[in-house]
This record gives sequence, structure tokens and C-alpha cells, in this order.
Amino acid sequence: MIAKLIIATLLTGIISGFFITFYEMLITFTSRLLFMGDPFKTIPVLPAWYLYLVPTLAIFFVNYLISKDKYIREYGLTEIADSVSQNKMIINVKTLILKIVASTLSVSSGFAIGTEGPSAGMGAMVAYQIHRLFNLPTMLIKMMISVGASSGIAAIFVSPLTGIVFSIENIAYQFIKQYIGYVILSSVLAFSVSVKFLDSISFHNSLGKSVDYHQIVPMLIFIPFITFFIYLYLFLKKRLLHMIDLEIFKKFHALRNVLFSLIGGGVIGTILLIEPRAAFSGKEIVIHLINDSDSISVYFIFLIIILRIVGTSVSLYANAVGGLFLPLMSIGALVGYGYGEVLTFYSHFPFEPFFYAAVGAAVFMGVVMKLPLTAVVLSLELTFDYNILVATGVSVVLVSYITGLQFNIRRKYITQTQEPPEKPPENT
Repeated sequence: MIAKLIIATLLTGIISGFFITFYEMLITFTSRLLFMGDPFKTIPVLPAWYLYLVPTLAIFFVNYLISKDKYIREYGLTEIADSVSQNKMIINVKTLILKIVASTLSVSSGFAIGTEGPSAGMGAMVAYQIHRLFNLPTMLIKMMISVGASSGIAAIFVSPLTGIVFSIENIAYQFIKQYIGYVILSSVLAFSVSVKFLDSISFHNSLGKSVDYHQIVPMLIFIPFITFFIYLYLFLKKRLLHMIDLEIFKKFHALRNVLFSLIGGGVIGTILLIEPRAAFSGKEIVIHLINDSDSISVYFIFLIIILRIVGTSVSLYANAVGGLFLPLMSIGALVGYGYGEVLTFYSHFPFEPFFYAAVGAAVFMGVVMKLPLTAVVLSLELTFDYNILVATGVSVVLVSYITGLQFNIRRKYITQTQEPPEKPPENT
């Protein structure tokens, strides 16, 4: 049995790695197809009407798919956690394929949404099918779903350790710790496949294990600075857009998705028109900010911050399908970089903005998604810099406490305005 389980885990990791690689490449291909080349190069020369048309038509089609299968809209990691707790796969293959199509259209058309949800779903479904193929005991369904989800996360992040910790902290901590060896095996294998084809987020300016104690004061000042922007993001999403959503739902129940599709397409089109890098998942922004030594205008940075906060919030309410990991990291990286620019300009501190971009990316994601351990591991694995590790650890705990005084942050991000649907039947 152990030998069969190890082989099943090996296959899950390898197959998941190839599936996730195909998914990421599909997004890149679709994006280039929609925008007639590299979006960041072609968008500035495309007509304005086209920039509004692409995201509007894309989100209309996504909402059409959701009208045919309402489970496409659900946040993928929540589904996987539910699958683990119920000891069965609660989404079927058809739903997963439609979710991937909807996610690909959402991300490639410019919506500020991530890819970890569908990736976890793909990995979990691969593991579930391998469980059935090997005729493993029913008691191991939970373990295989967890292993598959972990491999999917590790592959899409191109970060094995972050993928493992993210899966444990967000999916099935109490259960998965019993089978951590298999999770590690599948995650490392999936990562080994994806790293061959996909680009990871890496930090080129690491100082290693040395700690610069001159960072203490500016990092303490950074805590209320990033807290303000987290408050702004949460207020916009949880208060303002939630209120608008409820009013639309109350008065235009049948047209809710149509109206939010128009709002979403209009907002994303405007963002593409103003600054293309403020749209899409945000991976390019994170890589650029944490490694680029060229000074960027403070006004430009804060313009993109506002655009990404608005874009990410509206994307969720417009039913764009995906995750939040990378969009939140990108907002945090922008906030951190902007803080570093302000600090450098108005004080004598000789600190580089990319340092705070790395800390901000991890902290913003960790606080909003309630994943402090993942934030700390992410900061270490991406930068290998103990200064950033310490700054992230202190900041994510204190900022979580401060934001918790005003906002009840949960891990299911889209406001529920309808009665919760019944669970779909088990996949057969």
C-alpha cells in the first residue's frame, strides 16, 4: 500500500506540474491573442474602444458560463477545503474545465485576479482521479485531495516551500500534518516541472543572514503606512462595493450580473487606458518592483496603487474567476516601493525602495488573506534575506491586529448576496 501511495503521489506531482504549466501558458497565449501581441507593448497603441470592448465581452461570457454552472464562481481554495472536510471531491471535471476557461478569460482580458484557485482545483482533481485509478482506500481521499491541491499551488507559484505552507495554512492544517511527507513530495515534483517552463518571483538584492538594525525605525513607521492602504482596500471592497452590490441586488435582482459586468468592463477598460500594468494578475509588477534599482515617480506609484485597489475589488464583484494571492502581493509591493521612495526623498535614510516592496508584497497578502505563516515563508523563500524575514514577521502580526479592530476578515472574499446553494453531487 505504501509503495502504491508513493507512486500515486509521484504521478500527482508530475501531472499537476504539466497541467499548471499548460494553464499558465494558455493565459499568456490568450492575452496575446486578445491584445494582438504583448499587452504591455500593444495596449498603448490600441484604440480606446477596443480596450473597453475586450474586458467587457470577456466578463459577459464569464458570467454566461456562471449562469450555466453557478459553482464556477466559487473561490477554488474554499472548494478544496470543503472537499477535504467532506472526504469527497465536491466539483466535477466539467465544472473545473469551465472554471479554467473562465479564469483564463478573466486574467488574460485584464481583470486583476490571480490563478491559485483554479490551480489548486486542477491539482486536486488530478489527485482525485489518480486515487480512483489506483483504487486506493476511501479513507485516503482527503489526503490525495490535499496532496493534489498542494502540488497545484507549488507549481503556479513556482515556489515549493510557499506552496506547501500555503496549502497547509489555507486548506487542511489539522488533517494534512498527518501526511506532510506526501504533500512535500508532490509539491516538489510539481515545482520541478513548472520551474522548467514558468518564471518564478525572485529577489536579486538579498543580503542573506545579516541583519541591519538601522532598518528598525523605518520599518516601525512602515506599519501604519501599509495599514492605511489595507484599510482603504478593505473599505472599498467590504463597505462601498458591498453597499452598491446590495442596492443593485435589491432593485435589479435579475440584472445584477449584467450591471456588474458593465461596471467591471468599464473599470478595467479605463485602467488599461491609463496604465496597462495596473491591470492583469500583477506578477510583472511584483518582479519589477522588488528587483529594479531605477527610481520611479512617487505620483506614478500611488496612481497605480489606487487603480489596482479599485481593479481588484471590482474584479471580484464582476465575477472574474481566479484568486487573490498575486493581486494582493502587487498592491503591497507598490505600497512598499512608494514608501521607500518617500523615505529616501524626505529623509537621510539610505534604504532602497525594493526592500520595502518585498516586505509590502508579503504583508499585504498575509494580512488580507489571513495567512501570516505563508507571508513569512514567502518573504524568506523569494528573497533569502533575513532583514525582510524579520520585517515581514513583525509587520504581518501587528498590522493584522490593527486591521482586525475594524474589519472582520474572512477567507471567502466575495460577498454572498444570495442564499447559499446546495452542494453539487460528488464527481463520478
